[in-house]
Amino acid sequence: MRTTTTTNTTSPAVKLIGVLTILAGVIMIAAGGVTWGMVTSQLKEEHIVVAAVTPEAPGRLAGNAVADPFTAYAQADAIKHHALTASGGKTYAQVGDEIKALTAKLTADGDSAKEIAANKDVLALNATRATVMNGSFLRTALFASVIAYGVAALVIGLGILFVLLGFALRMVSTTTVATSTPAAPEAPAAPVTPAAHAAPAADVTE
Repeated sequence: MRTTTTTNTTSPAVKLIGVLTILAGVIMIAAGGVTWGMVTSQLKEEHIVVAAVTPEAPGRLAGNAVADPFTAYAQADAIKHHALTASGGKTYAQVGDEIKALTAKLTADGDSAKEIAANKDVLALNATRATVMNGSFLRTALFASVIAYGVAALVIGLGILFVLLGFALRMVSTTTVATSTPAAPEAPAAPVTPAAHAAPAADVTE
């Protein structure tokens, strides 16, 4: 027969790494959650409501308060639509190019700087550019919040992964080893010898 011996071997280094990994994961989850909550709180304080893109197709989130990445993105998309509608489909840079071209033409025609500044076409283009610029700033701020939400979600996800990895390391830090050794052989039994024949009884002489 064989004798089986079970031995548990623990690696302190692996166990420590597992504990540190779990702690790092918990900190990452907490940091991501705090960031998510802070961005949500800041958006709610602005009391922004998602505008309708168009009366015919307002958008699924139109009318909702901006308080998460989805409503923030929907509001940014609505702002883009209205800004482009106001500018006739032109971006901020394109409107700026039109102002430069019109100013150069008026200057070539002999208009003074004061006359150019008072020109109705220049005034209209400047007003359009201001509208597009404000829209760009608002969209940038909303997209910044969307990015912050994305980073927070990424950190939370990595934190969960770290926690799971830490528990896995703690499990593998203890190794169970079973060893089997042959049992010592038993001593052979002593041979049994037959009893000696009894000697014949002596004659008894009366």
